[in-house]
Amino acid sequence: MKHTAAPSYYRATASAYEAYAPLEGRVEAKVAIIGGGFAGLHTALGLAERGVRDVVLLEREQVGFGASGRNGGFVFAGYSLGEQALLEAHGAQQARAMFERTTDAVRRIRDLVGRYAIDCKMVDEGVIWANWFRDPNVLRGRQQLLAEHYGIEWEWLERERLRELVRSDRYFDGLYERHALHLHPLNFAIGLAGAANEQGVRIHERTDVWRVRREGERWHICATHGEVLAEQVVMACGGYLGGLHRQIDRAILPIATYVMVTEPLGERLDDILRTRAAVYDTRFAFDYYRPLPDTRLLWGGRISVRDRSARAVQRLLMNDMLKVFPVLKNARVDYAWSGLMSYARHQMPQIGTQGDGLWWAQAFGGHGLAPTCAAGELLAAALAEGSDAWKPFMHYGLDNTYRPLGYLAAQASYWLEQGKDWFKTRLEG
Repeated sequence: MKHTAAPSYYRATASAYEAYAPLEGRVEAKVAIIGGGFAGLHTALGLAERGVRDVVLLEREQVGFGASGRNGGFVFAGYSLGEQALLEAHGAQQARAMFERTTDAVRRIRDLVGRYAIDCKMVDEGVIWANWFRDPNVLRGRQQLLAEHYGIEWEWLERERLRELVRSDRYFDGLYERHALHLHPLNFAIGLAGAANEQGVRIHERTDVWRVRREGERWHICATHGEVLAEQVVMACGGYLGGLHRQIDRAILPIATYVMVTEPLGERLDDILRTRAAVYDTRFAFDYYRPLPDTRLLWGGRISVRDRSARAVQRLLMNDMLKVFPVLKNARVDYAWSGLMSYARHQMPQIGTQGDGLWWAQAFGGHGLAPTCAAGELLAAALAEGSDAWKPFMHYGLDNTYRPLGYLAAQASYWLEQGKDWFKTRLEG
C-alpha cells in the first residue's frame, strides 16, 4: 500500500531539532533497532536507562514519521482486544498483570515528559468515554468489569453532567478515566529520541534498511549507504515494515486511520467543550477528539484499507464532526492527514523473538501510546537483564493475515460493525 503524504498539524508544529545523520559505512552495535516510532524509541531509551548504550536506531524517514507521529495523541490503558476477551484468554491473574503493563506505561509516559522536559503539550485531564446509545449497559458492564478484575475505577457521568462537559445532544451517559492524558505525539517522539541520543544511543534518520540476515554469530543489516553488525535486532516498524521480513510483515495489516484539525476556535471551543479531557464514543466505528492548547479541535475516526487524500479525509471527518457538533458547520479545517496503524488478527500486540537474536514489536492497533511504551520496557528488560516478562505476549503469535485477502476481510468486518452501529442508532430514534 502506497502512503499518501499529507500535511499534519503535528508536523507543522513539531519541535525543532538537529536532524540525525544517515548511516554511512559499517558500524557495530550490541543492539540494532529498526524503526524510529514509539516502540523503537521506548526500547532504545529503556536500554540506555539500564546501562546498555551500544545501541543503533535506524529510521527510514524521520523519528515519529509513521503512526507514532500521526495518531490522536490519547494515552490510556488497555489494548485493542477488550478487557473481557483478555480475561477469558488468560484468567484473572494473568489478564490483570498484562493490563497493568499499560497502566504502568501511562505513568511512565507522564514521568518521562517531566523527567526529560519534553515539550509535547501534555494535558493531564483524563479521557471521557461517551455513550452514543441510550442503553447504559455497555458502560455499566465495563465499569464493573474494570473494578472487579482490574482494580480500575472509572467515574460515572450522568447524562446531565456529561452534557455540561461535552455540549452535544448526541451522547447519553459516560465514563471518565481520570488517569489518562493526551499529548502532541510527534513532539513526544522527538523528545524520546533526544533523551535516548543524549545517553549514547546512535540514531540515524533517512536510512532505508533493505535487508536483514544472520551471518555467523551476528546480524548483518544492509541499508542505503551503510551497514550494521549487531548481536541483537529489534524490528519495530509497525505498518511500515514493507516486506523486510516476510513472516513478521505478513502478521499485520497496515490499516489507515484519519485525523483532521480545525482552525483556532477561540471562545467557540467553550461552546462545545467545557472540559480539557479527550473524548471517544462507544460505537465500534467511534469518533475520537480532543481540544488542543491553541483552541483548535483535533478530530479523528474511521479505519480503512484506503489511505485517502487530505481532501477526502477532511470531507469524511467534517461530516462526522457535524453529527456531534453542528454549531461548527462554518469552522475551517486547516490540516487533514492519514497514517498506517498495524493490526493483528488477534487484536493484541506482537512482542517476541525467534530465539536467535531477532526480536519484534508491532500490531498496537489504535491503542499505541501506552502499549508501545510497555513493549519497549519489556524488550529493554529482556535484552539488558534477561527478563522473561515479555513471554505472556507470545500467546499472540505472528498469525498470517493473508494479504491482500486480509484487507478485504478487515474492511468487510469494519463495514459490518459500522452497519450494526447505524442500525442500533436508528432503532433508538
